[in-house]
Amino acid sequence: MKRIIKKVAVLGSGVMGSRIACHFANIGVKVLLLDIVPKELTPDEEKKGLTLENKNVRNRIVNSSLQAAVNSNPSPLYRKSDAKLIQTGNFEDNMKDIATADWTIEVVVENLKIKKIVYDQVEQHRKPGTLITSNTSGIPIHLMLEGRSDDFKKHFCGSHFFNPPRYLKLLEVIPTPETDREVVDFLMHYGDLYLGKTTVLAKDTPAFIANRVGIYGIMQTLKAMEKTGLTIDEVDKITGPIVGRPKSATFRTLDVVGLDTTVNVANGLYQAGEKDESRDLFKIPDYVQKMVENKWLGDKTGQGFYKKTKDAKGKTEILTLDLNTMEYGPKQKVKFQSLEALKPIDDLRKRIKAFSGQTDKAAQFFNETLFGLFQYVSNRIPEISDELYRIDDALRAGFGWELGPFEYWDAIGAREGVQRMIEAGYKPAPWVEEMLNQQKESFYIVENGTRRYYDIDTKEYKAIPGAENFIILNNLRGSNTVWKNSGVTLIDIGDGILNVEFHTKMNTIGGDVVAGLNKGVDIAEKEFRGMVVGNDAANFSAGANVALIYMYALEQEYDEINFMIKQFQDTMMRMRYSAIPVVGAPHGLTLGGGCELNLHCDHVQAAAETYMGLVEFGVGLIPGGGGTKEMTMRAADMYAEGDIEYNDLKNVFLTIGMAKVSTSAKEAIDLGYMRKSDAITINSNRLIADAKAQAILLAEAGYTQPVQRTNIKVQGRGALGMFLTGANAMYTGRYMSEHDLKISQKLAYVMCGGDLSAPTEVSERYLLDLEREAFLSLTGERKTLERIQSILTTGKPLRN
Repeated sequence: MKRIIKKVAVLGSGVMGSRIACHFANIGVKVLLLDIVPKELTPDEEKKGLTLENKNVRNRIVNSSLQAAVNSNPSPLYRKSDAKLIQTGNFEDNMKDIATADWTIEVVVENLKIKKIVYDQVEQHRKPGTLITSNTSGIPIHLMLEGRSDDFKKHFCGSHFFNPPRYLKLLEVIPTPETDREVVDFLMHYGDLYLGKTTVLAKDTPAFIANRVGIYGIMQTLKAMEKTGLTIDEVDKITGPIVGRPKSATFRTLDVVGLDTTVNVANGLYQAGEKDESRDLFKIPDYVQKMVENKWLGDKTGQGFYKKTKDAKGKTEILTLDLNTMEYGPKQKVKFQSLEALKPIDDLRKRIKAFSGQTDKAAQFFNETLFGLFQYVSNRIPEISDELYRIDDALRAGFGWELGPFEYWDAIGAREGVQRMIEAGYKPAPWVEEMLNQQKESFYIVENGTRRYYDIDTKEYKAIPGAENFIILNNLRGSNTVWKNSGVTLIDIGDGILNVEFHTKMNTIGGDVVAGLNKGVDIAEKEFRGMVVGNDAANFSAGANVALIYMYALEQEYDEINFMIKQFQDTMMRMRYSAIPVVGAPHGLTLGGGCELNLHCDHVQAAAETYMGLVEFGVGLIPGGGGTKEMTMRAADMYAEGDIEYNDLKNVFLTIGMAKVSTSAKEAIDLGYMRKSDAITINSNRLIADAKAQAILLAEAGYTQPVQRTNIKVQGRGALGMFLTGANAMYTGRYMSEHDLKISQKLAYVMCGGDLSAPTEVSERYLLDLEREAFLSLTGERKTLERIQSILTTGKPLRN
């Protein structure tokens, strides 16, 4: 059966329901969002003389919830205008309207009795054959089937989104024995391709996969903390980015989620865990129980493991809870010898192995958490999953871990991990020792560019299903590497397409990256039919290496800066005017030079979560790698016949001058950083594959090397006068500093083509020279150097 999802009904508009609705709107699906009817008027409604029969009153709960979601930060929407796809209503007046929905998602409170009442209503109005799923995180899915029709049962299963649905990639699909296989296959595919999720097939077991293992990990962390005597600050330092976990680490995460939520899940796992060998671990420690009694639940109550206050000078200060005294005190600086030794190690897997091999208190704590985790996940197969890769997928996508449990184990070494965990008092499941006895030394291997996992039933390595839709550069490095230097690797990704991958810190662009891009074009023109610029890192590129510019500027080596900027400009033009199509694959931070690179690609295939912008203004500069030229050219191409108001140029000027950064790829299109002809990939795992497909399309369409532009219409003095007048007014009104004014004047001069007496057609090279001259002059300004220094030392912009 072919299914097309044109409309979704979301029942329940709380934090999860409203945000699930927003994410469907993100991908262009119409949504009907419903909630209960209020039982009484608010004082404001009473003043207005409204009654409980008034439509605005009846929809007050759902409308308020949706508005709160739309206004929240970070936004659940790619662009706020997408909210127009969401129609609101209530269960009494609008439940009948779910007959028009292709998929109904129940997201009401975690109470089985209430859910059953809602399903009674759904049965009356739902169109037979349409999907019906529950977003429950704890109630067994099969219990919801009691009293339901056969058609309902066939089309029903769990669809557990993680909060916030836009940003956390996990979607657990939990079928019942009654669920039609076609429904499961559809949801797995739809979640991946359309919703951008890592869809994980889970069994109907307590807390499913991610929360089962994730809550275990948190409780094991608390136990290891007590055993080693570490503080909250120390634990969060150890369990954060240095070991491939989110910045929120352990206790900050608990504060954000809410301690009551964690306690409820842990209690549920204890009650349902008669067969769980680690059941006692889910007992709530006394200090956590006391925190719940005190309503110290985290962010929702203003304090938890951390408390935000203001000092005597009114400056915000974060205090940390001392679990021995149950009093808050100043955050303590954390320093361990083992952590210091890890700083030079960029490769996470090597860092994990090095850390685990240390002997100080931090390493002892880390090993205690890891060995307990290894025992737990190995014992959960086949209880919660038949395949080990699903557990890793769930923890990475649901909790933001860079590595899943079995990947951590592989980083240490499967055999070594077993030996050391036994010494520490933990024991792996029998199947792990059986695997090692067959001389299979890891849970994952890579063969011919394909990653395979150890399958317990067949005792062989199998390809991960669905992975053929992804291109994972890590799996291709080595035999598919065509050329490399310290900052770039050129990889043959098949079908005549070459990929240029950056691997500098934050993927900043320096001499090695520029050399790699040029080499990529050279090789691609001779041996390939297209080129992709993309990588698997957290961010595409944080921009040019400003530390190098700063160093040269301090030493007044302006010839070096001029050479460096011209080389970058020439490289962008080399890419743009090569004989092969070049496709950019941006994702995450795509700033400054990273944005300029994509501006010069023939096509951009961006991840939905792409934060793109020309941010040079923040360090006292203007875009100097062709960004100012390219945005000016795009504005010129938008001019309407006889347009004398310069609106398009003004909008671009403000975008650059305000250093606007898109909050999504859709916003990047709105800001002009991407063209309407560029494309968006919702699931970032598919990004390189989609970019490759676009490069092939361009090549097969008969791509011809383009000719440099000489017909860019610039506006000269007319627009320049307008911009300078506007900038001076902003300065006089104290909306910008004197240095901001100077940068604005330089930017305006370039974008207007200089002091030309009338609108004139100029070449790209002409604009590039103006752009470089302005950039170079600003590097000689003391206040620009102060701004660069602030970014380099504090990471914060300075408005001097």
